[in-house]
Amino acid sequence: MPLFFLLQAGLTLFFWAILIASILSLLTGFGVLDTRNRLVWSLCDFFYRVTEPVMRPVRNRMPNLGSVDISPLIVLLLVQACMLLVSAVQGYLIRGGLYF
Repeated sequence: MPLFFLLQAGLTLFFWAILIASILSLLTGFGVLDTRNRLVWSLCDFFYRVTEPVMRPVRNRMPNLGSVDISPLIVLLLVQACMLLVSAVQGYLIRGGLYF
């Protein structure tokens, strides 16, 4: 049980990190948040460093849509698919009697 719990918790935290990073990106892009503020810069930098290793390959494979970036949406869908897969594997192992 701890393995699947940790996987689900990690995927959930990563889901929220991507969501927060995309919201911070929008707010800084529209000028609502000022990155000259040290706290805002630290938050944006943290979420950028956490999410960019996953977002960059998705961005590189996507066609150029101008200023629209839908890579967070694609990554969020992939994270949701991984969460469903983890739940399905856990259920399969529980029903098979291999995991309790």
